[in-house]
Amino acid sequence: MRTLWASVLFALTLIFAPAALAQDKPNIVLIFLDNFGWGEPGFNGGGIIRGAATPRIDQLAAEGLRLTNFNVEVQCTPSRSALMTGRYAIRSGNGTVPLGEGIYGLVQWEVTMAEMLADAGYATGMFGKWHLGRTEGRFPTDQGFDEWYGVPNSTDESVYSSLPEFVDSGLSETFVMDGKKGSMPESVRPYRLDYRPLIDRDLTDRAISFMKREAEADQPFFVYLPYTATHFPTMPHPDFMGKSGNGPWGDLLMQIDSYVGELLDTLDELGIADDTIVIFTADNGPEALSEGETSLTVETAIHGSAGPWRSTLFTGYEGALRVPFAIRWPGKIDAGGESDEIVHAMDLFPTLAGIAGGIVPDDRVIDGIDVSAFLLGEEAESGRDGFIVYMGNDIFGVKWQDWKLHFKEQTGWNGELREYTMPRLYNLMNDPQERDNVLFPHTWVPKAALPQLEEHVASLKEYPPIPTGAPDPYEPQAQE
Repeated sequence: MRTLWASVLFALTLIFAPAALAQDKPNIVLIFLDNFGWGEPGFNGGGIIRGAATPRIDQLAAEGLRLTNFNVEVQCTPSRSALMTGRYAIRSGNGTVPLGEGIYGLVQWEVTMAEMLADAGYATGMFGKWHLGRTEGRFPTDQGFDEWYGVPNSTDESVYSSLPEFVDSGLSETFVMDGKKGSMPESVRPYRLDYRPLIDRDLTDRAISFMKREAEADQPFFVYLPYTATHFPTMPHPDFMGKSGNGPWGDLLMQIDSYVGELLDTLDELGIADDTIVIFTADNGPEALSEGETSLTVETAIHGSAGPWRSTLFTGYEGALRVPFAIRWPGKIDAGGESDEIVHAMDLFPTLAGIAGGIVPDDRVIDGIDVSAFLLGEEAESGRDGFIVYMGNDIFGVKWQDWKLHFKEQTGWNGELREYTMPRLYNLMNDPQERDNVLFPHTWVPKAALPQLEEHVASLKEYPPIPTGAPDPYEPQAQE
């Protein structure tokens, strides 16, 4: 009898092993805001001083770990490429925001976070802005996502149809798209100003629906939610228009906070909050207008906040690089933690792979590092002491510990470019505005900081970057 029961139990183990393994994998919800500065959320000192409190976002940070030195690349497309591939965007040919109508984005040879997690047994859904390809073979559903609803490019394109000059350009409008893996996404509606304030409501609803479906199926899921609302033009949903009493940006903060709250409440209602990693961050520093420049109306001309850090997106300053970051995983990540350890967006690929049982490719350079032991409180240090600072395809500097070397500086997102025969050196702890050059007497810092640049440049020679717009199928060049 004992042998019979042992056989039955063994058979049941074989039958239910896939489900058991699936349950061991945490769900992942990655909220990725657009042009959202370090100083915007309440947990970084913003919130009410920016027009509205952010209690639900602050709750997320309080229930997990807040990183004050989380870094990205300084433009939308490069940041999204680095996040998805774990590699500097220069390597994938996506070092700059695309202009013109040519082919761009990720070649099929690249392995995305979604592909890695799908191979690890995850259902993968994306709801929002992609900005890594707008042609056949380059959409999210070609790159590991089971489903996608959103826009292929940037939200400024929602303005086009309202401009009289655009009518005679011969260019087509941007469309909101809906797609499933294995088929070409469908264009479901033009992305115009009438839908601009509404889209993030739909993104939230679709993300919640996806989570409910996958939770009911006992399927681990990855939700990538790159919201659009904080990108120009600033147009809150009608439900939030005027609600803050402090203008459209305050209204928008209330909107974002409310939507994040809905996501957290859904996890609670489904009983899976403890089994879900939630990450809240952004693609680059805040939006900014040139001096004297206005956008559609005064109301949509928002100057974002980078907190104590200098400047905005499209520069090499900390205001472009540092963005808000909070991660919650109840029972695994201690609540109420904060750290100023350096972490980069490209670290999330290998980190989530390590947590989810995914495979990190070993046939290419992966610049990200697995910081899971640090996030889980097993190690006090992240393991990263710096990174290369790119502006587009140009190396602007090197960040190392509390120091920053600048070879080039751009005074604003489209301002004057300065190149130096001797690098400028800033101590970020003493000088967060990066204004006081202290190269002398600290000429020892380049000796400590530059080996990472030398190693990086050598790797680019050994593994040449993929040219922007390279067609598929792509084959990596032979090593030199």
